[in-house]
Amino acid sequence: MDAQRLRECSPEWFETRRVRLEKIQESHASALRESVLRSMADLQFVDWSRGRWDLAQARRFCRSSRQTMEREGRFLTYLVFERQRRVGAPLLSARGEYVGLLDLHEFDWAVAACQLGYVGDSAYRGQGLMREAALALVSQAFAWGLHRIEAWCDARNERSIRFARGVGFQLEGRLREAARDPDGTLCDQVLLARLAGDPLPP
Repeated sequence: MDAQRLRECSPEWFETRRVRLEKIQESHASALRESVLRSMADLQFVDWSRGRWDLAQARRFCRSSRQTMEREGRFLTYLVFERQRRVGAPLLSARGEYVGLLDLHEFDWAVAACQLGYVGDSAYRGQGLMREAALALVSQAFAWGLHRIEAWCDARNERSIRFARGVGFQLEGRLREAARDPDGTLCDQVLLARLAGDPLPP
């Protein structure tokens, strides 16, 4: 498993029953910006959400993420959208409203390991759409050849820890003052992980 194989294996988009995941691109900037502004009160642990977050900033973020993904293979970022439906009709393939962002990062190719990042839109909290998307991405990642996926959470971020547990990650420990939060304060990190052979969560 290496960065080249990851680029070759990962599709531009894929779908589950209720969501569509698309590799980040500059045309996503407006939807991402609106979500960040709408969800700002819940993003105190997300460093990249800081700053002005006008449309230019959102475009720079999307463009940089895409370039890093394509040129360096250090990140793999998907944006999650709810699939549209017609009243009384089955779900369609067309993209609907923005739900959140998922990424794989901090790859260790010797182990075939990485970390999972997730930031959901506050308007969709409690609907299970981000969980469905994360389960699908993790499943895809294992199918591509990854062996271990970790989630590193600020120990104060209980919602993030619950989310990781909800997609089958097991608690492995707490690292004291292992990182700095977006304000620069040293903070504890909680480490959770899931292996390719672990059972699927119920």
